[in-house]
Amino acid sequence: MQKLPKLFIYILAIIFVINLVQSHFTQLIYDEAYYWYYSQNMAWGFFDHPPMVALLIKISSYFFNGELGVRFMSCILSVGTLLLLWLQIDNLKKKDYVLHFFVLTCSMTLLTAYGFLTLPDTPLLFFTALFLYAYKKFTIEPSVPLALGLGLIMSALMYSKYHAVLVIVFVLLSNLKLLTNKLAWLAVTVSLIGYAPHLLWLYDNDFVSIKYHLFERPNRAYDLNDFTIGYFVNLLAIFGLPFFWIYKALIKTHGKDLYTKALLFLTYGTLIFFFISSFNRRIQTQWIIVISISLAIIAFNYMLENENARKWIFRLGLVNIAILTIARFALVFEEISPLHYESHGNKEWVQNLHEKAGDTPVIFENSYRKTPMYQFYSGVRSFSLNNVWYRRNQYSIDDSESYMQHKEVFYVNKYDSKNQAFQFLIGGTEINYAQHINDFESFRKLQCILEEDEIKKGTNETILLKVYNPYTTDIALRKLKFNIAYHNQYKRPKEIVPITVQQKNTENKVLKTNDTTYFSFKLPKYKMENPGYFKVAISENGLYPGMNGDNIKLVD
Repeated sequence: MQKLPKLFIYILAIIFVINLVQSHFTQLIYDEAYYWYYSQNMAWGFFDHPPMVALLIKISSYFFNGELGVRFMSCILSVGTLLLLWLQIDNLKKKDYVLHFFVLTCSMTLLTAYGFLTLPDTPLLFFTALFLYAYKKFTIEPSVPLALGLGLIMSALMYSKYHAVLVIVFVLLSNLKLLTNKLAWLAVTVSLIGYAPHLLWLYDNDFVSIKYHLFERPNRAYDLNDFTIGYFVNLLAIFGLPFFWIYKALIKTHGKDLYTKALLFLTYGTLIFFFISSFNRRIQTQWIIVISISLAIIAFNYMLENENARKWIFRLGLVNIAILTIARFALVFEEISPLHYESHGNKEWVQNLHEKAGDTPVIFENSYRKTPMYQFYSGVRSFSLNNVWYRRNQYSIDDSESYMQHKEVFYVNKYDSKNQAFQFLIGGTEINYAQHINDFESFRKLQCILEEDEIKKGTNETILLKVYNPYTTDIALRKLKFNIAYHNQYKRPKEIVPITVQQKNTENKVLKTNDTTYFSFKLPKYKMENPGYFKVAISENGLYPGMNGDNIKLVD
């Protein structure tokens, strides 16, 4: 281990303390609340992401309560990331430019934000830095302990976020000789063994995460400005004002050794991959965040050898840090913020609703964001009732629905103001309505199964429908109404049409527990133009129809 300069230790300690203070005083953002909800029922996988983010929150909760009980481990990992970046710089001049190192890294927008926010990208950044650190040592002097360590790190990477596969693949492509290296295969074997519990979880849950991200996620028509040009804007935003010099460092850097080649392949590979993806969908800034790690190393090495770059990155970086500092204060104090952000006013709207609902469980229609936020700040159990206009999420696959059955609940939605007890604001402008339901009952886990993957538009043929009841009780058919939800070519729901289903065994008036009941129906006419998909949706007890079937493609 290199001896760390005292100035480096002092600045790292200051950053850690600042992040702790920020973590304590900044209210949760919605995604953090959602991942906090993950951590309340630990598993080897969750609907949207692998379980590392939930594990970090669970560990944090053992040390602190409140917001810091969600973010403490993020503060630890963020300083660990900075330390790992420093250790990967071999240039002896670096001891004279400690301040420049921190100006460079602390001016990077998302690298700073994930210094205190707890999101899947937080462990992704740390384990990417750790993976590159271990890989660098492996290229110099491979050994069995290093191979074992690399395997565990790759496993941890994949437990952080599915995007981690890009890190591993691009590093492999930079050194194809690894394919004939026994120690490399040992590392792969260890990583697969470590990742096996999550793979088993995916199998047990019908690969729900993979299906959603690859096949079910709604999209929209290509938009040059929002998709491709927006992608390039993200490339600038991720580094702020010093972006020109950072990308110049990338262009000027050549792969003189296996480690540097890995950095270049990781950076260029990620940039090219998401550039191509930008022709299909909008690229979120955090999807490209791993280049913050490789480019921090590349840019600092370039700074050490180029006085002009060192001068300008330092100057522009200081300005960027000043802007980010103002933004960090604005996250806490809404009165100085030019806009309303996710971390503003959550305690207030939760308190307002809690005063009306008391300790009665609260159900939010279509909101995996508000639901855990309410539960975090009120301490009262809540549930997201997802209908066909929304998307599946963790509340679709866990047992939270069962807790609400036949209870008095407070039902919140933003769609229907009729017969509502009162209304309140969320986010300063969004009107939500609420009412009591004395005996709540929903069946969102009913599964509508069709044999066909594709069906012709406008067909008049009878379609076989199988409905599986996974509940422990029979369900009366009189409580259910069947619908067809037509979606556009981008899998966005546009129209719901009721249908009449014909039961094969007309004597049965119930869906028997843990059994399949057979029906038939015909596709109803639609008003929308050129539907691309449909799914069967069941409405129970007058609620909005749920997402009970998969998307079935409509073909000409």
